[in-house]
Amino acid sequence: MFLHELILRFWAWLQARFTAWILAILSCGPIPQHVAFEMDGNRRYARKRGKKAQEGHYAGFDALRRALDICFKMNIRCVSVYSFAISNFNRPQEEVDTLMGLAESKLLEICQHEGLLTKHGVRLNVIGDKKLFPKNVQEAVQKAEELTRHNDKAIFNMLMPYDSHYEIDNAVRTAVIDVVKEGKPRHLTEKDIDDRMLTTIAGSPPLDILIRTSGVKRLSGFMLWQCSDDTQIQFTDTYWPDFGLRDLVPVVLDYQRKVWSRQKSRPPTL
Repeated sequence: MFLHELILRFWAWLQARFTAWILAILSCGPIPQHVAFEMDGNRRYARKRGKKAQEGHYAGFDALRRALDICFKMNIRCVSVYSFAISNFNRPQEEVDTLMGLAESKLLEICQHEGLLTKHGVRLNVIGDKKLFPKNVQEAVQKAEELTRHNDKAIFNMLMPYDSHYEIDNAVRTAVIDVVKEGKPRHLTEKDIDDRMLTTIAGSPPLDILIRTSGVKRLSGFMLWQCSDDTQIQFTDTYWPDFGLRDLVPVVLDYQRKVWSRQKSRPPTL
């Protein structure tokens, strides 16, 4: 028994050293400032293993912790995740209740003293139509955001309950109201809307990479405005609970290759 435990500890140490080595190599190249994850495939992951959907969501949260730890160790400044779509309230009530309970408990867990976000100095932003949450979840969201309010090394955006149409509609309406208040009629500009996007208000830099897991090749209302320009969009067949370093490394390498390619194509400055 002792030998078995010793082997497990050595294997964990070896994995940690290998991960640190890989991240050190990647950090020698250009690092994306903002990466977004559309965490898809929790329910299919569970069905494939003959488990309930709830177990897939719990496994998905473990994958989120792994992904965040990797990203912040690479000094990625901002990570955004699609945690709960507004349309998800239409799922079976048992599953919705499980997701609400998971959100309430895990929000506070990752923000607690010595937690993942405190460890990396990360500020949490919950972005979406939060009034749709049950009162207990709204209170957990408020408490979690307050716990990380003074962290300034990085940003973690949890988009929930969220939909791009809601965010864009909110930005346009706010921009119109603000322009009317100015008292001088003028056309709305792209900057007027961009400045009022919820991710912008939360301090997020432009989106560099958007990753969707589970093999589905569509965005499903996730950050449509933010990824309309130079964002690198990546689709992977891996279910979100299985997502890890081996999935992220080729994405970052592809990003670095494209950055270096753009730099080489620029005409020399005189």
